[in-house]
Amino acid sequence: MAGEETEREKKSAASGRTHTRNNTQQSSSSGYLKTILLVTFVGALAWIYQTIQPPPAKLVGSPGGATVTSPRIKLRDGRHLAYTEFGIPRDEAKFKIIYIHGFDSCMRDSHFASFLSPALVEELRIHIVSFDRPGYGESDPNLNGSPRSIALDIEELADGLGLGPKFYLFGLSMGGEITWACLNYIPHRLAGAALVAPAINYWWRNLPGDVTREAFSLMHPADQWSLRVAHYAPWLTYWWNTQKWFPVSNVIAGNPIIFSRQDMEILSKLGFVNPNQAYIRQQGEYVSLHRDLNVGFSSWEFDPLDLQNPFPNNNGSVHVWNGDEDKFVPVKLQRYIVSKLPWIRYHEISGSGHLLPFVEGMTDKIIKSLLVGKEKVSESREASV
Repeated sequence: MAGEETEREKKSAASGRTHTRNNTQQSSSSGYLKTILLVTFVGALAWIYQTIQPPPAKLVGSPGGATVTSPRIKLRDGRHLAYTEFGIPRDEAKFKIIYIHGFDSCMRDSHFASFLSPALVEELRIHIVSFDRPGYGESDPNLNGSPRSIALDIEELADGLGLGPKFYLFGLSMGGEITWACLNYIPHRLAGAALVAPAINYWWRNLPGDVTREAFSLMHPADQWSLRVAHYAPWLTYWWNTQKWFPVSNVIAGNPIIFSRQDMEILSKLGFVNPNQAYIRQQGEYVSLHRDLNVGFSSWEFDPLDLQNPFPNNNGSVHVWNGDEDKFVPVKLQRYIVSKLPWIRYHEISGSGHLLPFVEGMTDKIIKSLLVGKEKVSESREASV
């Protein structure tokens, strides 16, 4: 009996050791699997992070960056703004205008040099400053940029150049959208403003949902998604507009489907290739194009529809110009905005698209309307809103 019990005890012990060994092996295998999954997950996150990160900017004047070729002013925070000037010398001019360029553009694209009549410049004594917005051309980027910061940059530019206590603004497209920010943050510095085909942020809080949805639906799906990313996930803007899986912004790609009939006629005369594109993007597409989208379509701190008339004493005026065939800026939405701001002088041009100021004679008409109040232009109408 004792021998049998001893034998059973030996078998039980052996069985226990085998069970323990099997459990140890299973636990070890499970641990290895968890480690492999964890390493794979961390690696995937690292890859995703690296993929969505934009490359560092190639700052103008820095090692590896382009050479500074234009005059620049230094701002309070140490950044520089590059600028160029047209017309009558500053100290002899009666009217001083700051031109704010649009998306994927620069100070060299200003149409004033070619489309503003020299005779009108002499007659009215006009001086024009055109500058590269932050991240474009030779102006330093501002990675913390906002509508407010660019308005204050413009004020510093005016002070740095000695334009006086008041000056005029001429904003085209995204530059027109920025002009709204100037009307909000520095209205006391403005003598008047012209917003020409000004871009619209579909997320301004006072725009009714049914109107914005209808306008948004008119855009090409690729452009809709590009703007959604810029608004809801700005940290993905660089990746979205550089990846190859989905269609990217037609504006960035330069797809002609975004232009109206008249726009295409104008481009055929000017040449379809922008000779300044390399200059525009020379510091990197992220700090120029993508940051511009993020700022323009972010959640703004103010809504232009809340603005009050900056010239209640009629000592200045604000004008909005829009073509009724503009494929960038829905005219119906523009009409709604100006209907809520009765002090805006609205000019809607029949048959015109987004390149409105490049129509022969149109820049002169816009400038006359802004500076001397000659608003009865044959091609324009005061829209009934």
